[in-house]
Amino acid sequence: MLHPCFHAAERPDQPAIIMGGVTGGATETTTYGELEARSNQGAQLLRKLGLQRGDHIALLMENHPKFFEVCWAAQRSGIYYTPISYYLMPDEIEYIVNNCGAKVFIASGKQAEKAAAVRDKIPAVNQCYMTDQVIEGFASWEEALAEMPETPIADESEGREMLYSSGTTGRPKGIKFALYEGGLAEAEEIQRATGLAQFLGVTHETVSLSTAPLYHSAPLGFVMGCHRLGCPVVIMEKFDEEKALQLIEQHQVGYSQWVPTMFVRLMKLPEDVRSKYDVSSMKMAIHGAAPCPVEVKEQIINWWGPILWEFYSGSERNGIFMIGSEEWLSHKGSVGRCVDAQVHIVDEETGKELPPGEVGTIYCSQGANFEYHGDKEKTESVTINDGWTTIGDVGYLDEEGFLYLTDRKSYMIISGGVNIYPQETEDCLIQHPKVIDVAVFGVPNAEMGEEVKAVVQPADYSAAGEALEQELIDYCRSKISTIKCPRSIDFEEELPREDTGKLKKRLIKDRYWQDQ
Repeated sequence: MLHPCFHAAERPDQPAIIMGGVTGGATETTTYGELEARSNQGAQLLRKLGLQRGDHIALLMENHPKFFEVCWAAQRSGIYYTPISYYLMPDEIEYIVNNCGAKVFIASGKQAEKAAAVRDKIPAVNQCYMTDQVIEGFASWEEALAEMPETPIADESEGREMLYSSGTTGRPKGIKFALYEGGLAEAEEIQRATGLAQFLGVTHETVSLSTAPLYHSAPLGFVMGCHRLGCPVVIMEKFDEEKALQLIEQHQVGYSQWVPTMFVRLMKLPEDVRSKYDVSSMKMAIHGAAPCPVEVKEQIINWWGPILWEFYSGSERNGIFMIGSEEWLSHKGSVGRCVDAQVHIVDEETGKELPPGEVGTIYCSQGANFEYHGDKEKTESVTINDGWTTIGDVGYLDEEGFLYLTDRKSYMIISGGVNIYPQETEDCLIQHPKVIDVAVFGVPNAEMGEEVKAVVQPADYSAAGEALEQELIDYCRSKISTIKCPRSIDFEEELPREDTGKLKKRLIKDRYWQDQ
């Protein structure tokens, strides 16, 4: 059965969570028996506090050993739970806790300063808890759990996550789905969500590796899916490329989850560092969150073998696309075919559906139904034709139905009436050995409307200057059409990225448009 409670009954001593630890540090392990006991105690506590099916909690925790006892406590209680990014500022955290209607707020000791800053500004919250330590206004999560029985609550049912969008254009929006019907692990959607891993042979004997922040939808879903299959999951507190290779070798990892920036950093490791770790145990690696440069993905496949599976979707899950290594090698650059919905490429100006090969906004129909919590206008703004929905990405389908992304609609550059999608330019520049990270976008141009600008994080910041700028422009012109190449390049010591791998391009672009 697809729930950790069943694995706890059969293999209570098997590790459920193995915290990867910093280099040279000790690891911390939670068994399935311990996860079962603590999540039951958490569910009992939530019921004691008066929370019922459909109510809401929020948590502010880094990748922490207690993160999943909180999530599974809510999940088995029919309760919505919202993990909040620990990179947010207190006013942003306050907004999400209030907006989601949380009745309980749980924070880790490491996030105490931010938690304290919002404590008196979340009036709907009935109780606040903190792990590892206690500060004013917060009770001890550990002590509260210790008073609860380890038996299941009488009315178990599946809850769900409610995650918030990144909020690059205004306040973040809560992405809400209807609760699953039935008892634990009974919903057909739960069974579909673990189908790919099961199809590829993932079982309770497969050790998995989670590399990214758990507040994000992909790693959260990855780990909880692994728990439904009974896998031991190694969780990195923070991504480090060499540490990831070390953990694969140390734990004989067979299944892992990544984002493309991690692949870029792996490939920029010295060859002698990459080659000293044995990664032959890996049988399946999935990646998503952002488009992966073709050359980088080719290099990873050459290194690890044809074990990569790419998925493309959003937290809204209105359509999920998948592609394995062998299909990708014959459709390079594609993010695959949709596995659970119908795809429509739409011309936003006319509203008409476009044929294969033509670029437009990607809409899906007959997929998962979602709403933006408390924002009917926002939900309606991404919906056309009585149910086609979009998350704002742009791309095209080939004749076989494989999807190719070009970029976010909001980042398209219009220069002299020509549409330019920055993703191809970014994929080109990131291949240069002197480039660690890059953002490409449009900036004002009096004659052309916009021109292509690149902001680069160089491998050696002391090399930044006119000579490197010209070298990179010439490199770009040797690889792609001149019109797609940057007219100028600026340099920064580090570009702002979420730990999920998503570039905060809006923060960079806005500097160049402040006077417009």
